[in-house]
Amino acid sequence: TEIFLDQDGRITGKENAFIPSAKDIALTAEILGGYSLYAFDEEIKNGFITIEGGHRVGICGKVVADGGKIKTLRNISSLNFRLARQIKGCGDEALKYITYKGRFFNTLIISPPGGGKTTVLRDVIRRVSDGFGDFKGMTVGVCDERSEIAASFRGRAVNDIGIRTDVVDSCPKSKGMMILLRSMSPEVIAADEIGSEEDMVAIRTAVLSGVKLICTSHGEDIKDAERYKGIFERYVLLYGPQRVGGIKAVYNGSFEEMTGSAD
Repeated sequence: TEIFLDQDGRITGKENAFIPSAKDIALTAEILGGYSLYAFDEEIKNGFITIEGGHRVGICGKVVADGGKIKTLRNISSLNFRLARQIKGCGDEALKYITYKGRFFNTLIISPPGGGKTTVLRDVIRRVSDGFGDFKGMTVGVCDERSEIAASFRGRAVNDIGIRTDVVDSCPKSKGMMILLRSMSPEVIAADEIGSEEDMVAIRTAVLSGVKLICTSHGEDIKDAERYKGIFERYVLLYGPQRVGGIKAVYNGSFEEMTGSAD
């Protein structure tokens, strides 16, 4: 829901909305950075910083580039607060399709933006890591490129992502997967919003190494997952913003819609 606030923080109409000045935004950014915003340059050049509690603040402003590579952002003009929250149990329905008699199937969660795929992914990671019922917990390696899954702050995960989970934080997914494969012996690797060619190479390497995958990707329907056919064994399609986290359909590796169970 979109709302507007007035000068005193009360909900109001668009015509009476409080509009922050450039000074307000600059001061807010300084407070977020503990008055040492330069210390966050590595994060800022990626367009966000992560603050205590694992909350992520997106940033826009003037890009400072060198040789075609972004060094940092200056003259910050916009801030987007994304509050980290965990909904335990929201992945339970998906687990009925992606686990069976102790087996975990390579899984891709698909939804339009705002459909809850990261929230569902996070809960599935927790359950697979901890174990549940007759399902024995598995070692999970998480590539948390945007610090959204574990919501790590200063190396510590804020969200509960399971007792057998290792996190590579603020690292490109393709490189993070290689780090996990080389050093942590994961049984499952998790990554959010895959899609680049580098991601595809890393995913195929992981599969050939015998590691299972649980990933997410943007998409409106199963046709948007065509490029992943042959890699994943289960495709979980979410409704989208109109029913956040709700499962619209589940497909097997041959893109046949499933009903009832993983068998």
